[in-house]
Amino acid sequence: MKKYLTWALMAFVIFYLLKSPTSAAHVVHSAIGSLASAGNSLSRFVNSL
Repeated sequence: MKKYLTWALMAFVIFYLLKSPTSAAHVVHSAIGSLASAGNSLSRFVNSL
């Protein structure tokens, strides 16, 4: 079952990239921005200790 879900998720991601590359790029850009913000917040927290 887990293998089936993994393949289904991969197929969906490929379909999404091919169907709407601009939206996919926006999603990736937003995710990277969120990770950078989280890393910055964690860095400030650790430095304040």
